[in-house]
Amino acid sequence: MAGIVLAMSVAGCAPTSEPQGIWGKMWRLEVGPDYKRPQVTPVSEFRSEVGPKEAASLADLPWWNVFKDQSLDSLIAAALSHNYDLQTATARVEQARALVWVAASPLYPQLGYEGFAGREKTFIPIEGAGGNITFNAFAGLFSAVWELDVWGRIRRSTEAARAELFAQEDVRRGIMLTLVSDVAAAYFRLLELDRELAIAQESSQVYKQTLELFTDRFRLGKDSKLPVSRAEANYQASLADIARVRREITQEENAISVLLGQYPEPIRRGLDLSSQSPPITPVGLTTDLAERRPDIMQAEQNMIGANAEIGVAVANFFPRIGVSALYGGQSPEIGDVVNGSFSIWNIIGDISGPLFQGGRLVESYYAQQAYWDSTIAQYKQTVLVAFREVSDALTAQQTLVVQRAALEGRVRSLKESVELSLLRYNAGRASYFEVLEAEQLLFPAQVTLAQTERDQLLAVVDLYKALGGGWNLTDEQWMAAR
Repeated sequence: MAGIVLAMSVAGCAPTSEPQGIWGKMWRLEVGPDYKRPQVTPVSEFRSEVGPKEAASLADLPWWNVFKDQSLDSLIAAALSHNYDLQTATARVEQARALVWVAASPLYPQLGYEGFAGREKTFIPIEGAGGNITFNAFAGLFSAVWELDVWGRIRRSTEAARAELFAQEDVRRGIMLTLVSDVAAAYFRLLELDRELAIAQESSQVYKQTLELFTDRFRLGKDSKLPVSRAEANYQASLADIARVRREITQEENAISVLLGQYPEPIRRGLDLSSQSPPITPVGLTTDLAERRPDIMQAEQNMIGANAEIGVAVANFFPRIGVSALYGGQSPEIGDVVNGSFSIWNIIGDISGPLFQGGRLVESYYAQQAYWDSTIAQYKQTVLVAFREVSDALTAQQTLVVQRAALEGRVRSLKESVELSLLRYNAGRASYFEVLEAEQLLFPAQVTLAQTERDQLLAVVDLYKALGGGWNLTDEQWMAAR
């Protein structure tokens, strides 16, 4: 009795919106709290956001309109069609969809059947009965059981199962967004490695020519062995760089192949790194973030499910009311089970409820309440992380523009330094060490510039992912694009 009083005082009886289905219209009482989204006040703008605010956002674009590279588009489409992580998530969505019906099934009468056949010998101690008697017994029975969901326990369980379905759907969308981002990021890293390989091969050719020059001068007695040794060291280092970059290219191609759901194979490129151009990236309104990011929507569905489970925990304090019925026939002859006059039937109304459970129901309620509190904290944490990721991507974009401009200026200056040192060397006014030193500074600077160009593209990918890009599209539009 104390448990029922606790349940009534804590949760109360909450009228709900119009239930769905004929059985829901019959019983409209549901114990437990109705879901309300926790108060989360977003900031008015993202940190590092510059320029006038726009309602439009980069995240409103489908992925095939973000980067104008058909090879990248085809890779992403292949990943969405064949990636096994995505297929696993899709199967889990279907599993959750089926479990919604499992949770809702007790709302309907549960029908069953039973049949048996037997032969028995028994003793009947009645005068004139003949003592031992052997007889056959055949029966066929139909049964029906229906729990009247007076307190909404079943409907709350169904609500929780439906929230899990929506959460799994958001998980699937999150995996799709991550998959698109991972393929794009890996593709841009691959393009950067291609550029890095070209630089390493160019430097190797230059160092080889330098080695041949110093070797000839040493043989003619015009120079010492020191320049030859230094040139040899630079040449061997360039060969090592080529081997390293080729290994990394193969590994990156293998990683992309796995994302595509296929065995490792070469990856076809489209535009090279220098031809890629980062798109304009408006971020839109901060209030749109919670409605677009799959992880935030999943966190909210977890809250909805936890809230519904509180209703289930409260309903367990109340009695269960149901109706059961049985109808069938029994006969010593199998053919008379249906046609015989000996029929069996009953109709029973029953009510059962807890009196003393050793604190199980009360503690179950407290445990579910604590889980609800944890889902609220997780939801708020997910929102904070989302704003941080957007800010990080915006900061990266802004600082990389300055960094790239500075590196481009450095590369131009170093190229001019190489040209001037060659002129001085050809005019006999400087040693070749001056040329070699300028080249040793130029090639690493070119690699750093290429990496910065890659990072600019990755910053766009990160921003698109942080904003929850692409989810203004329906599933039919996604499937058509694939």
